[in-house]
Amino acid sequence: MTLLDQDIREPLFDFLEQKYGKIRILEEKQIGRSRADVVMVTEHGLYGLEIKSDADTYTRLKRQVRDYNRFYDFNFIVVGTRHAYHVHEHVPWWWGIITVEWYQGRVDFYLAREPEANPEVSLADQLTLLWRPELVRIQREYDLPAYKEKSKAFVQSRILEKLPASDLKRSLLIQLFERDYTAIREEINAFRKEKGRRARRKPPRRK
Repeated sequence: MTLLDQDIREPLFDFLEQKYGKIRILEEKQIGRSRADVVMVTEHGLYGLEIKSDADTYTRLKRQVRDYNRFYDFNFIVVGTRHAYHVHEHVPWWWGIITVEWYQGRVDFYLAREPEANPEVSLADQLTLLWRPELVRIQREYDLPAYKEKSKAFVQSRILEKLPASDLKRSLLIQLFERDYTAIREEINAFRKEKGRRARRKPPRRK
């Protein structure tokens, strides 16, 4: 049976939860010029997972690897049987590999290689994953100036400058773990109203 992306996702989430315990899954997250299929938030780091089903090719993988390496502490590639025997040639040695196949009437996963810590990850890039209200919570947590009139990029730069990397990483993971899309939409609209901007009619897209 040829497994497609939509066949893999939900069973994959169950597999990850069994392996890692307490996790938060975010789907289709824009990173650089790519879009991460799955982002897994754990208490210890961010995991990026790129799915290559039997119907997919490696056409964009080189660029995707470059972008994933900027944003995630650990990375996985999840592949169907078509790619299983040569996928290691297309990703760095520190990427984990999960293979997936149809076995005895269900989707079955095999951890072919554990991921190693990503040596290229950038905390500055990771911080861009947070929305303005989440940055505000970090500022309040550490009694940092509000910088209400400054841009989001300026706020990010000051947070990076003021906080130890270990503290910032912990706070970043907490914010992503606890992300409430409805509440954040309301906070963003309140901020935009304060600045005289039009409120967003739709929830922020889950990327």
